[in-house]
Amino acid sequence: MNDATNPAPVDYRATLNLPDTPFPMRGDLPRREPGWVKQWEEQGTYQRLRDARIGAPRFVLHDGPPYANGALHIGHALNKILKDSIVKARQLAGYDALYVPGWDCHGLPIENQIEKNFGRGLSRDEVQAKSRAYATEQIAQQMADFKRLGVLGAWDRPYRTMDFGNEAGEIRALKGLMERGYVYRGLKPVYWCFDCGSSLAEFEIEYADKVSPTVDVAFLCAQPERLATAFGLPSLAGKDAFAVIWTTTPWTLPANQALNLNPELEYALVDTERGLLLLAVALVDKCLERYGLQGKVLATAKGWKLDLIEFHHPLAAVDPGYARTAPIYLADYATADDGTGLVHSAPAYGVDDFQSCTAHGLSHKDILNPVQGNGVYAAELPLFGGQFIWKANPKIVEALRDAGRLLASSQFSHSYPHCWRHKTPVIYRAAAQWFVRMDEGEGVFTTAKAPGTLRETALAAIDATSFYPENGRARLHDMIANRPDWCISRQRSWGVPLPFFLHKVTDALHPRTMEFIERAALLVEQGGVEGWAKLDAREWLGDEAEEYTKSSDILDVWFDSGSTFSHVLKGSHAGAGHDSGPEADLYLEGHDQHRGWFHSSLLIACALEGRAPYKGLLTHGFATDGNGRKMSKSLGNVVAPQSVSEKLGAEIIRLWVASTDYSGDLNIDDKILARVVDAYRRIRNTLRFLLANTSDFDPAVDAVPHDQLLEIDRYALARAGQLQREILAHYEVYEFHPVVAKLQVYCSEDLGAFYLDVLKDRLYTTAPKSLARRSAQTALWQITHAMLRWMAPFLSFTAEEAWPIFAAGPKGAPVSPSIFTETYWRFAEGGDEALLAKWQRIIEIRAVANKAIEAVRAEGGVGASLQAELGITANDEDRALLASLGNDLRFVLITSAAELLAGTELAVQVSPSSASKCERCWHYRADVGSDPAHPTICGRCVGNLEGAGEVRTVA
Repeated sequence: MNDATNPAPVDYRATLNLPDTPFPMRGDLPRREPGWVKQWEEQGTYQRLRDARIGAPRFVLHDGPPYANGALHIGHALNKILKDSIVKARQLAGYDALYVPGWDCHGLPIENQIEKNFGRGLSRDEVQAKSRAYATEQIAQQMADFKRLGVLGAWDRPYRTMDFGNEAGEIRALKGLMERGYVYRGLKPVYWCFDCGSSLAEFEIEYADKVSPTVDVAFLCAQPERLATAFGLPSLAGKDAFAVIWTTTPWTLPANQALNLNPELEYALVDTERGLLLLAVALVDKCLERYGLQGKVLATAKGWKLDLIEFHHPLAAVDPGYARTAPIYLADYATADDGTGLVHSAPAYGVDDFQSCTAHGLSHKDILNPVQGNGVYAAELPLFGGQFIWKANPKIVEALRDAGRLLASSQFSHSYPHCWRHKTPVIYRAAAQWFVRMDEGEGVFTTAKAPGTLRETALAAIDATSFYPENGRARLHDMIANRPDWCISRQRSWGVPLPFFLHKVTDALHPRTMEFIERAALLVEQGGVEGWAKLDAREWLGDEAEEYTKSSDILDVWFDSGSTFSHVLKGSHAGAGHDSGPEADLYLEGHDQHRGWFHSSLLIACALEGRAPYKGLLTHGFATDGNGRKMSKSLGNVVAPQSVSEKLGAEIIRLWVASTDYSGDLNIDDKILARVVDAYRRIRNTLRFLLANTSDFDPAVDAVPHDQLLEIDRYALARAGQLQREILAHYEVYEFHPVVAKLQVYCSEDLGAFYLDVLKDRLYTTAPKSLARRSAQTALWQITHAMLRWMAPFLSFTAEEAWPIFAAGPKGAPVSPSIFTETYWRFAEGGDEALLAKWQRIIEIRAVANKAIEAVRAEGGVGASLQAELGITANDEDRALLASLGNDLRFVLITSAAELLAGTELAVQVSPSSASKCERCWHYRADVGSDPAHPTICGRCVGNLEGAGEVRTVA
């Protein structure tokens, strides 16, 4: 029977304010994320974000369109998540942050896929129809995968370069460039890929090592008297004289038409057992050693003295088809750095050669160009007709040896241009193409010539652009400063046409070309590029059609994506908020796009608008495996985003992207992802604690005014405000990995190891509605608001999951539809410096105390820190600091007692408490059992349960 001396036992655990929240500890991301994606789509979340920012300043990240071909890889995920995180961060900053996803739909990769699927020999109409259908299918699959990654955007209305309006807009952009004098047609060596069967732009070239045969070849002098005179000799004494060249491209020798010497270099005539050899003085010894010859220099002369002396083709005696001479042309690009100091010139296969020969009067029609588009010599070429050039190389070497014109041959490994699609070596090949001019010159149909050259305008635009990271500026600047004219025509089927009619005899454009271009744009606007392909020239030209050829060339695919600022930002999606001008706030792509999309966009915008299409350029590295290697199926190191999403959740990919410094390559493998999962759990568990301990907090009723908050709560808000200023500064320059790092430290140290650790006693043991508890909850409520917004740009699923739980509060109040309709939290400002400094020192002293307690614990002297009683010796300044905490010092130190002692140096004495342990709060207190009704708890807990409750002043 219970009485006053034997009270009934009480379950004191039930009297505690234990945290509770429906926000689960386990995210179960792979299972739950697809539901949130579906919910965002069904609820029109992206449009709700737009509605929430009506009238707000705009932020436009213009999407660099991924290519509509193949499943997404981890690089796609990296790129899209980074874009999404930036857009969301700007949205939370109060901007109307727009994101219209796009796709690049034309070009060779799709044509290759159609050929692979359906075979060769398809008509242009069939290629176009099948390519459009294929691109549509690919976009649907890629879109689903992008959505699965948590990317918000105008998915119901993306832009596609193959949309009729965009194809027409591209034609109008071409017209604009022509009007301003930038477009011309000419025969010129351009990069040519045999696999593509087409010219390539500078953007489509990458460099890789290639082993090439080298040859030193002797050209017999056809004018020995002139050569003797140039060297100041009376004659050559009946000896044969040879100009010797060195080249790594024997395949170009059948098309040789000249030799180049540097006018200012000193050249020698060397007497050897193989005849008189013409070599640069600086290279004589190296050359003779290479040839295995002894020699004597008979005379020397500057290169300019040898101008126009002619030499026979080295195969002239083998086949009459080579019975021609090669004159010496003076050129600065001939140097004594290597080789012989003389350069053989095949103008069809080198830009410098072409310019040198044409400058010396060689007409375009007289340029020898035996290499066909497939890399095979024309059948009529003597000795080598019908042979593929790479396979012909050794046969050419052998022919030179048989002719007695080969002085040396070897193999040479060097960096060589390759097609970035096929990874095969390319050549320069002269072809009649359309170009965008970088420097001075006349274009076709110029009506409003631009004030400066395109190169000058583009370089000035780079100076006016912000770069993230800054080193991208020099890279793009150097590319623009040194690039040749842009070849914009391609010999393919699937792309936007160059809608020209060319005279069959003169190759001149039809006089009504500008009118026809606009008609072509209207035609394509109604029926796509297929409309031009099906057009019968007689419909527009009438009887003149017999005199003209309808062009079948298409525009370089980089013109497609590069011109989108014009017909997407100002055209097809102007109504989506892109109507303020051609500039986007940001373009963001991998660093390879300095030579790709950034580059082509800059040139077209500068040509049309006189400025860049972007205010800022952000470049990121590539996704590589854990060892920094490029991913490939053969290495078995591919990390597929789809697999990671199914196993761990897309949120983990998002956190990986945000936590990695994108200015370099981003490593990823299972071990790295495991560390990311651990980081996610720490953040999620911290968030769960915050949600659980504010679940009964109604800010309208329970919030404590800032000036009435306990001091440690004011400190916690000051610290959160300080961190937020740092985070927003990082977001302002599109940095994420410092944010993640600081958020992790904040969760584990500022909150987990200090503030929340100290707070637990007050949250759990004080009266539910007491000032002490409501003060703590007021601080936690604000911190949760802030933290949800900090993490939302990259941990979007988690923030959106927590938002309705948190924002609804205990009464289930209506909440905004998305965390992204909110803006960053506003903390009370001012007067934080002294408070932050004070508590930083208290935390440092607390660390010393914890170390002392841990040492005693390791020896078995105490169990939990609450069993310890401390004696703290400190200097006057520290002692005054700790004394200001009053009785709350023990709560800050999480001990049952703490006494301050005078001294000069900080020291902590630890002793076990001799008092009893309170069953409710676990403190060791002398007054445990002082109330007979509650014999197992301390007086503080009795007061919190039945009386007015304890008074906390600081912590």
